[in-house]
Amino acid sequence: MADTTDTTADGGAAAGASWDNEQSEVLLDYYRQMVLIRTFEQTASEMYKRAKIGGYCHLNSGEEATVVGLMAALERRDYLFTNYRDHGYALCRGMEPGAVMAELFGKSTGVARGLGGSMHMFDTEVRMLGGYGVVGGQLPVATGAALALTYRGEAGTEAEALMCQLGDGTTNIGAFHESLNLAAIWDLPIVYVIVNNRLGMGTSVEAASGEPELYKRGASYRMEGDRVDGNDVVAVREAAAAAMHRARTERKPFLLEAMSYRLKGHSVVDPERYRSSESSEEAKESDPLPAMRDWLLAQGVLDEDKADQIESDADQQVDDAVSFADSSPDPDPADLFDYSYATDVANAPHTLPGEPVVEMP
Repeated sequence: MADTTDTTADGGAAAGASWDNEQSEVLLDYYRQMVLIRTFEQTASEMYKRAKIGGYCHLNSGEEATVVGLMAALERRDYLFTNYRDHGYALCRGMEPGAVMAELFGKSTGVARGLGGSMHMFDTEVRMLGGYGVVGGQLPVATGAALALTYRGEAGTEAEALMCQLGDGTTNIGAFHESLNLAAIWDLPIVYVIVNNRLGMGTSVEAASGEPELYKRGASYRMEGDRVDGNDVVAVREAAAAAMHRARTERKPFLLEAMSYRLKGHSVVDPERYRSSESSEEAKESDPLPAMRDWLLAQGVLDEDKADQIESDADQQVDDAVSFADSSPDPDPADLFDYSYATDVANAPHTLPGEPVVEMP
């Protein structure tokens, strides 16, 4: 749904705007998604500390408005690639909370059958093709997928496009520049989205980047770009939707930077000793969830009872997801190599460690 109202950095559309019922429902849905992501991530942190989740675990807490706004800009036919901070994207793209939680638990009912874990959400049905654990690992693959889209037909309103999400630290690796260069010279239908939470793991963007306004880096490849307030879900949606529309209709890449915060450390186990108290306080004051709640209340779109019900519903959804994951079976070791390749490959692995080597028939 197109929205033409002015937006501010205070959690939504400009104060005093009038909303019809359809617009109000859209805003409420955005808020529901944001609450679900926050509740899911808080529970994921708890489950990690209970040793229910292994490996690494990176949370979207504080980035909910950015996540929801970006996903609202995608159409069902579009493709999505993300980095390892991917739980919220999976939920918004349409994966069931139980299947996402089961994947975190390493269960066979997970979205990647328990073989991927936190950093590798994947579901071809909703066209989310990762979740990549290696910093920048998604960039060359997403760029290649965008090239593949150009073989499916001409640009136009019905064309497919692709969004590739990355973090601010990724802009300093070679694959970032190589991918943008190829996207520019091949006119690929891809939107690269930098979620700038101001800290590439533990180093500030200003300390790590000669050009800290990261969207400007696309200018080296004559690629258009823009920066948007990542705490304003509507502003993010509008900026991303415009970029995706351009990618579909003109086959032109775009570099979008969403300014956001993460409320927690780089991962669940990060003690954040590098972060000043001022930085932590700034992130808390910029939290998009209470800002969105207060704004919706002020506009009369939301009341206290409905707000409490939304939070209660999210709690129940996540509790059910944990119960589903807890009761799900572990993957069968015999199936370990079933999905190593999409098609049969000569000399593919077929034995577990310690088993005798058997010649392939």
